[in-house]
Amino acid sequence: MGNNLLKGKRGVIFGALDENSIAWKVAVRCVEEGAAITLTNAPVAMRFGEIQKLAEITGAEVIPADATSEEDLENLFVKSMAILGGPLDFVLHSIGMSVNVRKKKDYTDLNYEWMLKTFDVSAISFHKMMQTLWKLDAMQEWGSILALSYIAAQRTFPDYSEMAESKALLESFGRSFGYHYGTAKKVRVNTLSQSPTRTTAGSGVKGFDEFFTYADKMSPLGNASAEACADYCVTLFSDLTRMVTMQNLYHDGGFSSMGMSPAILDMN
Repeated sequence: MGNNLLKGKRGVIFGALDENSIAWKVAVRCVEEGAAITLTNAPVAMRFGEIQKLAEITGAEVIPADATSEEDLENLFVKSMAILGGPLDFVLHSIGMSVNVRKKKDYTDLNYEWMLKTFDVSAISFHKMMQTLWKLDAMQEWGSILALSYIAAQRTFPDYSEMAESKALLESFGRSFGYHYGTAKKVRVNTLSQSPTRTTAGSGVKGFDEFFTYADKMSPLGNASAEACADYCVTLFSDLTRMVTMQNLYHDGGFSSMGMSPAILDMN
């Protein structure tokens, strides 16, 4: 049961792959809170995922788009505004991919062409998304743009590879574009640093299960679930957070503020 926090608002959700995706949970919660949305993912991801099932659940139309293509992004936002009946109130960027990680390349032996692809898909797509929205004047005043990040942007997690640099770049884009969007249209831009979460993408990182347990023990509240993350995203899309912008917001049960926890010492 929703509280109509997003009643009358229009949004676009990037990156829902299957029921384990944070973006999937966010889409469902946004609709429960009264929003009308469109869904998008890369055509190749749509072939492997279940986004049509999500479309049925949410009553949303699916518009395929490669987030690295300015042409695809323009088509996505023009069509979304036509379908939803006006400019957008919120957009979620939930996109990340590393060929080096997928192919288990060591950080000291990365393929640089693959690295550039990682940056383009995982971070530069965020700037392309916002620049396209800007040029189309597709955001309502006091709208909200949000991208999912990870604490590896600030701390060293060896097996996260160059995705760490991607998240650092993503967060920098959020701050820089947040300034321009804030002064021009009162649109806020934030990134959200989530706990390790059992998504299809996250589970592919080497040592994920061990680190998931470590983070859960380290965090006073335990790991934040995908469902809890969706709740937080709803608040950031709502009018209750109109003055929050250019922030990297930690949603991790307290992990980011911890140095050591006695619970870790008991993990033998």
